[in-house]
Amino acid sequence: MTTPDILSPMGALLEKHLLEIPEIGDVVPGTVIHVASSFALIDLGGLGTGIVLGKEMRDGLGMEGKLKVGSQVSATLMNFENEDGYIELSIREASYEKSWEDIENKLTSRESVTTKITDANKGGLMVEINGIAGFLPVSQLASEHYPRVEDGDKNKILDLLKKLTGQEVVVRILDADRESEKLIVSEKAAQSEKERELINLFQIGDIVEGEVSGVVDFGAFVKFAPKTDAQGKTSHEKLEGLVHISELAWQLIDDPREMIKTGDTVQAKIIGIEETRISLSMKALKEDPWTTVDQKYKTGDIVEGKVDKINHFGAFVYLDEDIHGLAHVSEFQEVYPGRKIEEVFQEGQSYSWKILSIEAKTHRMGLLPVKDGAAKEITA
Repeated sequence: MTTPDILSPMGALLEKHLLEIPEIGDVVPGTVIHVASSFALIDLGGLGTGIVLGKEMRDGLGMEGKLKVGSQVSATLMNFENEDGYIELSIREASYEKSWEDIENKLTSRESVTTKITDANKGGLMVEINGIAGFLPVSQLASEHYPRVEDGDKNKILDLLKKLTGQEVVVRILDADRESEKLIVSEKAAQSEKERELINLFQIGDIVEGEVSGVVDFGAFVKFAPKTDAQGKTSHEKLEGLVHISELAWQLIDDPREMIKTGDTVQAKIIGIEETRISLSMKALKEDPWTTVDQKYKTGDIVEGKVDKINHFGAFVYLDEDIHGLAHVSEFQEVYPGRKIEEVFQEGQSYSWKILSIEAKTHRMGLLPVKDGAAKEITA
């Protein structure tokens, strides 16, 4: 009969401690027993006393400056014995994995995070979450922080972005890759839930009044607020919609700045809602002048019209304030073979034209130049 191995109490204790001895790089728990400006002492129980020096005291999850005697901490074992005889530890190293774990959890849960802007470049803003550097692209900024520069000057955009340095913003994590240390966040996404609640108070066809918050080449942004929120209270939160250049007026517009400017109070109709993107129309609140075009003009009429713009496929001509037509280059060549259109016509002058076709539904009118039609200078 074989007698089983029986360890003495001391042997069992030694075996237990041998199994528990950590290796360099392992994370160990401890209790803070002393805190100074440049180091902290950690009681590691049976292992002895550990020391955390300088920047290794920093915890990305917010421990820096908050170490207190009696606090329970986790630290990475860096050295079993330094020159002062202490076990050298790093709270920063221990927090790195914990920081990424927390970031990945926030990515999965779509949780909003408050972070501080640390710097800016022409592409966006640098932020920091749990001690991990992240990037907030310009395209992911909320409307209140979006740098609207009318001429698109990148240096002006950078100046506006730098003014945000030091501010706190609420963001949502869009992408987090621990291996490549890539962290991308969005302020716009963090606001989307709040915006959706407000957007639910509107529907396509509603008329809103707001202030022009920015004018760009492709249209104008308008900020507006619902009169009441979901609880029936007056709301101070605002939404922002875009009036595309084609929805500003029934006339052809080359530059929105010629008819609208930042700070103007305008009315617009909601013509589209897609996620948190709202499309507005100012021209929808005005009568379409083309609905009565047949009362003013007929095919075959000889009319006078001002050349508004000349390009490679013809000349756009306004017969009055609202109605325009196109003298296509192919029609021009029939009347003036071998000549260039800009040799005969000049922008800002009026000439005689024959109406070839009228398509009211699509706002199209075909024109034919009347040869040697007198040109008249148009004055403002």
